[in-house]
Amino acid sequence: MQLTRDITGLNFIVTGAARGIGLAISTLFYSLGARVSGWDLDVSGMKESQIFSDIQKVDVTNENATQNSFAKSLHRLGDIDGIIANAGINGPTKPMWEYSLSEWNAVINVDLTGVFLSVCASLDHFRKRNKGRIIIISSIAGKEGNPGAVPYGAAKAGVIGLAKGLSRELLPSEITVNCIAPSIADTELLKEMSDEYIADKKSRIPMGRFCAPEEIAHMAAFIASPACSFTSGQVFDVTGGRATW
Repeated sequence: MQLTRDITGLNFIVTGAARGIGLAISTLFYSLGARVSGWDLDVSGMKESQIFSDIQKVDVTNENATQNSFAKSLHRLGDIDGIIANAGINGPTKPMWEYSLSEWNAVINVDLTGVFLSVCASLDHFRKRNKGRIIIISSIAGKEGNPGAVPYGAAKAGVIGLAKGLSRELLPSEITVNCIAPSIADTELLKEMSDEYIADKKSRIPMGRFCAPEEIAHMAAFIASPACSFTSGQVFDVTGGRATW
């Protein structure tokens, strides 16, 4: 069997593609010869970019929006080989007992329900093809807990459970479902976090620095490629040595 990391000519949807991790993934995939449909709630900065073969303005918490946008992306690209469910928010950094229900719901709706809806929109297509790549951006917070942002950690743990369950529901097939669990990455999400929270999370990383979005992108490119053909329902860590399991 000849396996390759080449993704030339393959078509992918990336949610939360306008900035941060999503933009890094989209940029790398484009440079590797893939075509990218970029989904985001704010697409104003994407319109002039050559990275995207298709752009969809999508609220991932809205079922009709995700279903309709998938159909549009499929029509525009002709086929979809995979989806990278990346869109997410951090939410306030404070103890859980200070969270209101509306703040909890805001995080869960994007980081967990938004993944569910984005992935569900792709499943009929992948099941008809009997192949596809579903990659979910989780977090080390989903494995270790996340003091100071419990809803975020709960949502990221939830998508790991989603990936593990869905991967088994889809077997036997060539549809793989995997997560990437980074430590905090150096993105605009840092603006949502307090200085104390940032310092605490950085101190937990043995390499002494945050993850670069490009490092997550390279992991995503491997999982999306034919070389990662026999792994499903797993979590790929990009944590600078923080992960212990």
